[in-house]
Amino acid sequence: MSYTHGVYIQENSTSVVAPVTTDSGVQFIVGTAPVNLLDDPSNAVNTPILVTSLAEAESYFGHSDSLDKFTICQSVNASFNVYNVSPLVIVNVLDPAKHVTPVTNELNTISGSAVTVSKEGILLDGFTVKSADAATTYTQGKDYTLAFDDDGYVVVTIVKGGSISLSASANQLALSYKQLDPSKVTQDDIIGSYDSATGKYTGLQNIEQVYPKLGVVPGMIVIPGWSQVPAVGIAMIAKTEDINGCFKCMAILDVDTSKGNGAYTYQDVLNWKNSNSYTSENSIVCWPKVNISGVQYCFSALAAALIAYTDGDNGDVPYVSPSNKSLRITGTVLSDGSEVYLSQAQGNILNGQGIVTAININGWRLWGNNTGIYPGSTDVKDRFIPVRRMFSWWGNSFILTYFQKVDDPMNTRLIEAIVDSENIRANGYKARYQLADARIEFIADENPVTDLLNGKISFHQYLTPFPPAETIVDTLEFDANALTTALGGN
Repeated sequence: MSYTHGVYIQENSTSVVAPVTTDSGVQFIVGTAPVNLLDDPSNAVNTPILVTSLAEAESYFGHSDSLDKFTICQSVNASFNVYNVSPLVIVNVLDPAKHVTPVTNELNTISGSAVTVSKEGILLDGFTVKSADAATTYTQGKDYTLAFDDDGYVVVTIVKGGSISLSASANQLALSYKQLDPSKVTQDDIIGSYDSATGKYTGLQNIEQVYPKLGVVPGMIVIPGWSQVPAVGIAMIAKTEDINGCFKCMAILDVDTSKGNGAYTYQDVLNWKNSNSYTSENSIVCWPKVNISGVQYCFSALAAALIAYTDGDNGDVPYVSPSNKSLRITGTVLSDGSEVYLSQAQGNILNGQGIVTAININGWRLWGNNTGIYPGSTDVKDRFIPVRRMFSWWGNSFILTYFQKVDDPMNTRLIEAIVDSENIRANGYKARYQLADARIEFIADENPVTDLLNGKISFHQYLTPFPPAETIVDTLEFDANALTTALGGN
């Protein structure tokens, strides 16, 4: 090192880019996570937790590349590693007290001075180490230590000077432990319940706890790996209405792509969608699954992250459709891994059935503007994704903004304050071309004396988001006169 004398500066590359923060696209995610990696796994069971970075998500829920077993990791990866958006509200239902498989006296070979158990989901609590014949039980800390390696595998390291022999004739240990078993999680665990006796929420029902506990309003419900199960999808749709008795959001749903019961070809999707009632205006229905460098994801995880990213890229206002935006995938697949390549014409057929899909034109793009209600309803308010989301978001914002006015004296000053404030707010969005128009009125005929005497006042608001420019037509015509002129004719 050279001789130095003075004051010096050095810079390191930024290790983490700050995620785009979005309020309109807050994802409420339910699923399973490798909570065995945590110091206290019980702290991350059936409770909504807000995370704003990948580091936070992994500190609360662990990390795994086994996305089919630990489904929360799909949304975490899609949000932070693919689109870099936050925040997420996550509920893990994988319970170490219930969803486990015990393993007793499993023989493992010592390599060097350690044993690596190449399995995910092992709980350190209750982990025991015995001699190969199970006659001698060793003591943690004195004879061995336990730790997780980078793959989430348990490493049993033998303490030098302890009771465990490292002789060639004693090269195995009998290990007993409990292993998380995501296969024991059922749709009832995902849908969850509310216990009125204890006030305890589980699973999806925890959405009622998000605003009171965390102060954010969910914009989307995302349950990758489960939303293709009709009972779960229907429960998600039901929860998009009247969250906490007043808020609305969207459910991002997957269509089952399995052979047999699912929609294995694009021609099967409409029948599957209608048969399972994935037809709500508050739903975005996705087919098929997607692939990123050989790793399979549920489409809903990527779609939700892209929606949040699109919101963040447009002033956190959900007026822009996610359709025709870069999906950042490497392919589309079915559950069995079979590749799917849709032409634009085939994608359009799905769009006309209220299905969002992906096509590869100058890169992979999300393709589709319609909610699940289309074509059953063509009401512009309900059929177009950005228009439906704007209505829900605007309504949620109105509630949050004017809740402070509830129980104020019902006089002219209150009415004028709400009308003036809301119209000023609307003008700002109109000036930025995020709305075609918005205005609010207090109409006497809509406020009968009986309502006023009961402390109820009603406003009438007109809201006109821009629908997406779904079709752009350019008519080409050969101009014979121009040819004649160009060749020197009259």
